[in-house]
Amino acid sequence: MVIGVPKEIKREEYRIGLTPSGVEELRRRGHSVYVEKGAGEGSGFSDADYVTAGAEVADRGTLFKEAELIVKVKEPLPEEFGFVRERQALFTFLHLAPNNELTRMLLDKKVTSFGYETLRKGNTLPLLAPMSEIAGRMAPLMGAYYLQKIHAGSGILPTGVPGVRPAKALILGAGVVGTNAARIALGLGMDTTVMNNGEERLRRIDELFMGRVNTLPLKDYTIRKEIRDADIIIGAVLVPGGKTPMLITKEMLRTMKRGSVIVDVSVDQGGCVETSRPATHDDPVYSIEGVIHYTVANMPGAYPRTSTLALTNATLPYIAALADKGVESAINEDMELRSALNTCNGEIMNAALKESLSGK
Repeated sequence: MVIGVPKEIKREEYRIGLTPSGVEELRRRGHSVYVEKGAGEGSGFSDADYVTAGAEVADRGTLFKEAELIVKVKEPLPEEFGFVRERQALFTFLHLAPNNELTRMLLDKKVTSFGYETLRKGNTLPLLAPMSEIAGRMAPLMGAYYLQKIHAGSGILPTGVPGVRPAKALILGAGVVGTNAARIALGLGMDTTVMNNGEERLRRIDELFMGRVNTLPLKDYTIRKEIRDADIIIGAVLVPGGKTPMLITKEMLRTMKRGSVIVDVSVDQGGCVETSRPATHDDPVYSIEGVIHYTVANMPGAYPRTSTLALTNATLPYIAALADKGVESAINEDMELRSALNTCNGEIMNAALKESLSGK
């Protein structure tokens, strides 16, 4: 199979969909790999590294023309739509629920699209997990940074000092993002609370952190009560393939402390805060009702070397399976790859995505 790895064009996105070692493995299996010129530089990989690994460095037009399977990190942007061929295969983070324009293009061109974020292995999301771990660990750090008064924050030192209470961190969701956020928030010394719908995950949090993290049910009444005193709120809820439920309304912001910070990690699936909108690393925050919103949609892109290595570790076995079996056979034979299927032959294949778009 011919695999194409284009350069990411999203603002401040430095990751790449495949490392040179990944290229080497695919070449060993007999596949051809095209990498766009300069695509790996942001992650510390030169064109020469890819050539040595056996890739052909090409311009974007040639890459999309030749490739049967496109491997990316982020969803195609409108500037890339014209390069995508009819019935091409695409493997990347898609986050289609809030993106009608991209969904329509994939359907119109009958693209077979696989979303990293919907691929399931048992009860886990193995391709989403490494980026969720990074975003989760970043979230308390970003929240702590923007609590500084020079950034219009409340001026509360997250760690506290002897005789002064630390900041309160409220984490909505106890999945991979929430668990990793709790780890860092607790490590910084913050008074940390995790909220979740299912008691099983709350018990896991309680056991993992030996009772040092507070746990509460994720209910409207409890959210309204807890956000009043929170200094940092981290949105870490997920509906794989679907739109994130809205947990904090604009009206609820008025009850929060001025200078508190919301880090909405779920913004790439629509966000769990009514006032969330995707931001970029070069313009990451805005304030509404005196509450700072950090809503960068590609948080792990801030640490591209770590992110690219971690992502390829997770995705390479599935890329190899797609290439070895062929797209159609892989869909029929591999349940995990089939779970990642979002669109095929002009139809939506993911149930949660279909439900999210049914009212639009």
